Amino acid sequence: MSRQNSFRSFVFASFVILALTPGALAQIKAPTVEPKIINPGPVGGPPSDAIVLFGGKDLSQWQSLNGGEAKWLVKDGAIEVVGRTGDIVSKQDFGDMQLHIEWATPAEVKGTGQGRGNSGIFLQGRYEIQVLDSYDNQTYFHGQAGAVYKQYAPLVNASRKPGEWQTYDIVYHAPKFDESGGVVKKATVTVLHNGVLVQDNVEILGSTTNEEVQPVYTKHPPKAPIRLQDHGNPTRFRNIWVRPL
Repeated sequence: MSRQNSFRSFVFASFVILALTPGALAQIKAPTVEPKIINPGPVGGPPSDAIVLFGGKDLSQWQSLNGGEAKWLVKDGAIEVVGRTGDIVSKQDFGDMQLHIEWATPAEVKGTGQGRGNSGIFLQGRYEIQVLDSYDNQTYFHGQAGAVYKQYAPLVNASRKPGEWQTYDIVYHAPKFDESGGVVKKATVTVLHNGVLVQDNVEILGSTTNEEVQPVYTKHPPKAPIRLQDHGNPTRFRNIWVRPL
């Protein structure tokens, strides 16, 4: 073989090797898997593969924070917070998940700031997505509706008027810990408020707290309940379902 032909063969071989990057090789080798077919259900769900935590009838999927009977009110197809009865938690535990939940603050406006329709949705019982009447209501930037409480303000304020039903669609990935309790991977969350992106795959900094301190992680099981907060306001919830990921 001539020196020129040898050089051309070397260039061609190098081109082939560079073209077959790990991503390209993965595309070549990856088996074709037909996506599972599900029924998406009505607008707002639940889809056929969801776990329904509240479908409008009873609190059979919920209990009080201390393990007793949930004492919130079921009325007109919704759960209503009964002040001073305490938070409620799902009986089932969840890790990575897609969560859909609809909520409404009281139509009659009382109070200002954090006193208007305040509640919260705690993922794995620890990481709070704020629920609040944020329609024409000033409060601190990372405490309004759609915030990862005291960590991230929502990208925009997409709130509806008091009394109107609102939606959260949440995609959550749980944190991972090593054997000693160190964080290997922080939790992440994406939130759509009324169909509008307000949290874009943000890294949760640790358990949410009302104190002005740096959030920290404490090792916990890979799955834990969803918690709804009793903040004293008669906030309502309905159409709650989860798709474990």
